[in-house]
Amino acid sequence: MSKQIRLTTPLSTEDVENLNIGDKVLLNGVLLTGRDAAHKRLSELIEEGKGLPIDIKGQVIYYVGPTPAKPGKPIGSAGPTTSYRMDLYSPKLIELGLKGMIGKGNRSETVIEAMKRFKAVYLGATGGAGALIAKRIKKAEIVAYADLGPEAIRILEVEDFPVIVVNDTKGNDLYKEGIKRYAKE
Repeated sequence: MSKQIRLTTPLSTEDVENLNIGDKVLLNGVLLTGRDAAHKRLSELIEEGKGLPIDIKGQVIYYVGPTPAKPGKPIGSAGPTTSYRMDLYSPKLIELGLKGMIGKGNRSETVIEAMKRFKAVYLGATGGAGALIAKRIKKAEIVAYADLGPEAIRILEVEDFPVIVVNDTKGNDLYKEGIKRYAKE
């Protein structure tokens, strides 16, 4: 039975262990943003044994490349991007303390195993609802890789940012469970 939960970042191991697939979550606090180009750079720093330009412990990364902000607004349309493009880089970030990722679409078995082992979750945001999602973002600031434009790493201050748990710390997958449930009916 899914439930609605309000959480404030950074997230603890206990926070994510209490989440189950299908739970509706309203996130408050800060989210990091990053897509494949930023993830590649972070991965290279990790491989070289260098520090990251951001602290990822307990954080949630939103896979988004927002459009430019209109006057008086903190951000433009901010819909999720397809998550599998970050699958190569995600396990290492999860191992280093990342607690959540937000995007759309399936994750690889390697990412799901990392989430089980190191206690993290994958959260789905509604694709095609970027303008509505942007209303939950109160402030946006580029903190790394400004040269990447929309794909720069940002800190977003969010209020009741709506997501749903797609993969939990137990290895469950909402997409697979949904298919099973539909097949039975």
